[in-house]
Amino acid sequence: MSRVWARVVTDLRNPLFRQGYALMANTVVTGVLGMGYWLLAAHFYTPEEFGRGQAVITAMRLFASLTALGFVGALARFLPIAGRRTPELILRGYGLAAATGGVAALGFLLTLPLWGKTYSVLAGFGPGLFFLASVVVWAVFTLQDVVLTGLRRAPFVPLNNLVFGLVKMGLLVALAGALPSGGIFVSWVIPTALALIPVQWLIFGVVVRRHVRESDPVKEPPRLREVGRFLAGDFPGTLSILAIVYLVPVVVATQVGEATFGRFSMAHTLASMIELLAMNMAVSLTVEGSFDRAALAENCRRALRRAFMIVVPIITVAVLGAPLILRIFGSEFAEEGTLLLRLMALAVLPRVLIEVYLSALRAQSQARTLAVVQIGLAVLVLVSTLLLFPYFGVNAVGYGLLFSEVLVALVIFGNLRKILKVDETGRSPVTQGSSGAA
Repeated sequence: MSRVWARVVTDLRNPLFRQGYALMANTVVTGVLGMGYWLLAAHFYTPEEFGRGQAVITAMRLFASLTALGFVGALARFLPIAGRRTPELILRGYGLAAATGGVAALGFLLTLPLWGKTYSVLAGFGPGLFFLASVVVWAVFTLQDVVLTGLRRAPFVPLNNLVFGLVKMGLLVALAGALPSGGIFVSWVIPTALALIPVQWLIFGVVVRRHVRESDPVKEPPRLREVGRFLAGDFPGTLSILAIVYLVPVVVATQVGEATFGRFSMAHTLASMIELLAMNMAVSLTVEGSFDRAALAENCRRALRRAFMIVVPIITVAVLGAPLILRIFGSEFAEEGTLLLRLMALAVLPRVLIEVYLSALRAQSQARTLAVVQIGLAVLVLVSTLLLFPYFGVNAVGYGLLFSEVLVALVIFGNLRKILKVDETGRSPVTQGSSGAA
């Protein structure tokens, strides 16, 4: 036990692990409180309202993330070296994410009849306006965690989401009697909006000022043109990954009933949390790769070892215990979601390789390769899911994800090995007796 604790203390002195562990802790906090939230929702609300709340929240996150997730890679890549342009970069990210998300959500509301009965609850000026406002709020909320991570202040992220999750659960219960229809969505949005106030004060009042003060005054910050070129390559790929995370569930919601979607969404949410653990260490890798390009290969190796060390036991528990985990929400959840949870959990193994590779590409500003890999993965997932859906129903999402991520991991494995073998001088190590030894 003392040896494990000594290892943890040593790791926390390394910014790569400190950031990665903080983001993983955030995923655990979010996951535990999320399970508690949806357990309460299943208890206090009808199955139809449970599924409807899940569907509306998923749609909100889809539109809010259209540009917000596109800026995740750019902020993680450029905030560490932005210097005096740090406030400008953050505000531009917030503004563009909120504006494009709002426009996309408005288009969704204007075509609401095309999206099925589940989303009819958003019809009318009042519900529509509240939905639009929630999209703007969630866009900023999504980026603020990345801003803190990019400025090496990731330990604040789990604390923020702990308070947010507890307030959200309390409001959910309070609204069960006063607002039985719509209470789930309202209880999700109001705490989100309130959480923005103290976090933005922390970012602009404390963290950004310190970051600018500690930046190298001689080194020229990245120009907006450089950030724009990176986004031009990274954004299409990130947008395609967004289709996997949020568009697939929205499409499923248009194909099945509200109660069925609620059961699908619970298994999907739990599996997505495991996937986030792999992505957390990868985001930290991008940040540290921007601070220190010379140590990228070593940091990639460390990130892979730690990510597998953490996710493999969790995947094992998810695969073996899926029926018991889902039975907490009800026997129907276990019957309909067990296979989906198992398939999506297994898909996290190849996803670790993919995420570390993508983060290394971001740190190297290889935006074109980034786009090719991400778009290819998204196309594979969407096409395979659509082809398999008539035969396997909601489980097609799991089969499509597992097949696609294994295939992409095999394709990129050779290039990932080259990155892992590069030493701190930027050259591949040459073994004695090889043709390059002379």
